[in-house]
Amino acid sequence: MKLETERLILRQLEETDVERMFLLDSNPEVMKYIGVPVLTEQSESLNVIRMIRKQYEDNGIGRLAVIEKETGLLIGWSGLKLLTQEVNGYKNVIELGYRYLPESWGKGFAMEAAKASLELGFHEMKAEVIYAYAHSENAGSNHILRKLGFEKTSEFTEPDGICNWYELKREKYVQ
Repeated sequence: MKLETERLILRQLEETDVERMFLLDSNPEVMKYIGVPVLTEQSESLNVIRMIRKQYEDNGIGRLAVIEKETGLLIGWSGLKLLTQEVNGYKNVIELGYRYLPESWGKGFAMEAAKASLELGFHEMKAEVIYAYAHSENAGSNHILRKLGFEKTSEFTEPDGICNWYELKREKYVQ
């Protein structure tokens, strides 16, 4: 699977992405609101990539590497996945997520990649609803989700704090 936008290529993660993926996974700013500790070994990022690749096989979808066309570098990941473990009472639903390196923040990349993923979800996969969630203190992520048209429908508590739960229905999605 490969998606392309004006400035980005979204493609399946490969084991060769491990170095850039580790930059993401080991960065305290990136991991601040994720609820898992920063990774300390590149091999841990390789395991993450392998887990996501298994999701492609098992579920037909999973997070995608986000490559900036101008530099050819992986700047983060974004995309849809099937929630196979219950989150906020929901399971086996499609969820949008993303994570980017700090030097890519504030440039519109998250919006651009998320829109491509929503197009895929609503038009190709025929999803009726796509869900998302973000830590309540993560102003950037909450702003992006609202700007995409997601509506906050509830809150739930994770070990690291309160998370906002969002949904976007197909009929409310504006391209």
